Amino acid sequence: MFAGSDIRTTNTVNIGKSLLAREQLRRSRHSRTFLVESGTGELWSELQTGDRYVVADCGGGTVDLTVHQIEQPQGTLKELYKASGGPYGAVGVDLAFEAMLCQIFGEDFIQSFKAKRPAAWVDLMIAFEARKRTASPGRTNALNISLPFSFIDYYKRHRGQSVEAALRRSNMNIVKWSSQGMLRLTQEAMNELFQPTISKIVKHIEELMTKPEVRGVRFLFLVGGFAESPMLQKAVQKALGRTCRIIIPHDVGLTILKGAVLFGLDPTVVRVRRCPLTYGVGVLNRFVEGRHPRDKLLIKDGREWCTDILDRFVSVDQSVALGEVVRRSYTPARLGQRKIIINIYCTATDDVTYISDPGVRKCGTITLDLPEPLPPPGAVGGAGAGTPERREIRATMQFGDTEIKVTAVDVMSNRSVRASIDFLSN
Repeated sequence: MFAGSDIRTTNTVNIGKSLLAREQLRRSRHSRTFLVESGTGELWSELQTGDRYVVADCGGGTVDLTVHQIEQPQGTLKELYKASGGPYGAVGVDLAFEAMLCQIFGEDFIQSFKAKRPAAWVDLMIAFEARKRTASPGRTNALNISLPFSFIDYYKRHRGQSVEAALRRSNMNIVKWSSQGMLRLTQEAMNELFQPTISKIVKHIEELMTKPEVRGVRFLFLVGGFAESPMLQKAVQKALGRTCRIIIPHDVGLTILKGAVLFGLDPTVVRVRRCPLTYGVGVLNRFVEGRHPRDKLLIKDGREWCTDILDRFVSVDQSVALGEVVRRSYTPARLGQRKIIINIYCTATDDVTYISDPGVRKCGTITLDLPEPLPPPGAVGGAGAGTPERREIRATMQFGDTEIKVTAVDVMSNRSVRASIDFLSN
């Protein structure tokens, strides 16, 4: 009797908790900002084939953006726009804080203190980092940053006055001095420190959203260590909350690490990528007067060749499927050649013709030995042996994975060489 009553009471409490959790989830779904972990199943039930989303990885040094489209119900993805980003990470706030200190105490003193008291400088920046994480738009009380005693002492010995006097002289009303040995940064001061970096991040995302390939994005996932900042969350929400749904996962600082592990377990999840660069090889073509510049003319064995031509395999921002292979056939420039060197080049633009054009750089080399062909059966050496045939060299590049696999094959001898290039590296 009593045991049964306990069970019914427990079940009633559990049902009540479940209903409360569902109501909280419903409200969070209707808000534009929403923690994924509180309703992962609900979120994924909303995602459909063809849905597009942006991932903004806001780290310490950089912010990196990728755009994907869900291709199939099982979750394979298509990259819609090449990964982009810039130096807009959380370190920008640290640099702004250092600039503020230079404005108050003098740049020469700050540089001297960093050189003479490096451990104390690290302690100061660690103290600022801890307080920086607690900054939020709605905060009314000041943030206290403890100044190391060595900073206060070093300044007094080198300037002959106190830190408090330096603050008064600087006329910086947004930073106060506490008798407990702390700088008191008002909300206005924190806004000044955060605003330049946050504005660059928001502008970069907004510019990405205007691209034709990116239109129709439903979700923006804000991840990375800097994404934990309420200052950044609020700014992104205010600027972009009307155009797409902003999603900030739990353990946002670990999201990228989790994604990397999952991708390592199944690299085929991204079925189509956007090529970050133009890739090709340097070749010789027949020289055409009036079309090719004279400084590219090379005469070899009585023939006129144009040097340094870039033969493209794939262009920047071109879609490449997982495992896609591009093939080219070449012949050695002269008969009897015993070695062929294929230089692989890349560039961030598609508007190039020669490997000597600005922005083109060599990213790999493969060397293929060409053994002397065996004479056909019954052939006799000397003049009767005839003229040797021109050889065919088949070059292939396989794209779509995190590496480009390059292969060159001598058709006559069936010899081959291989090389790999990091597809994601710029």
